[in-house]
Amino acid sequence: MFVHGVPDSHLLWEPVDARLAGYPAERIALDLPGFGSPAPFGFSATKEAYTEWLVSQLEVIVEGCGAPVDLVGHDWGALLAQRVASIRPGLLRSLAVGGAAIDSDYEWHKAAQIWQTPERGERHMAERLTPEAGIASLIEDGVPEHYARRSSWLVPGNKDCVLRLYRSAVFVGEEWQPDLEQVDLPALVLWGRDDPYVPLVWGERLASRIGAELVSLDCGHWWPYQCPREAAAALIRFWEREDP
Repeated sequence: MFVHGVPDSHLLWEPVDARLAGYPAERIALDLPGFGSPAPFGFSATKEAYTEWLVSQLEVIVEGCGAPVDLVGHDWGALLAQRVASIRPGLLRSLAVGGAAIDSDYEWHKAAQIWQTPERGERHMAERLTPEAGIASLIEDGVPEHYARRSSWLVPGNKDCVLRLYRSAVFVGEEWQPDLEQVDLPALVLWGRDDPYVPLVWGERLASRIGAELVSLDCGHWWPYQCPREAAAALIRFWEREDP
């Protein structure tokens, strides 16, 4: 199961999935509520709400197939995956994450700090993240244009979900790290060596904290787009090692 982050959708995983075509396992890429399509009425879009939603999706899959899931997450999908591994490890066979780490010492990147600030965040979304500006920013960060033009910034209500999510997570490291310390699952950390939002050192710290293999990739933040072949190869090696 693959989980995207901000401001993506299940499309984030298409390049990786294409290179997993011969791997003998069913693959599912989720759309978080409010990203691939508008969020359901009444969805609070907090980190707790997204965690509960992801757990519910995993419960359905595990019940249906009778086996735990290999969970892969990027950006906010990585944070949610780490949280699920912390509180519901029985749903997972393994964990593979990158682009975000639960760490009490991590200081949110500049855009996140703006979004976490009432009024300032709303102004930034309205004035600085117009459709074309948001697309241009993603392209500048290395997202292929045809994916940037289908980003979740264009989904109605998405920006409000992002604001609520980030505002619920100002102290996510302090709140969630103690449980993460107890994770004892086979784990892989995938990280762009030039990630400008969450530098590689945070991936190194995460790998050390959960006893994971660290694979650094020659790219920025969006490794599923920028290094799909290398990411797929690392995942296959990891999964086969766990289930030869």
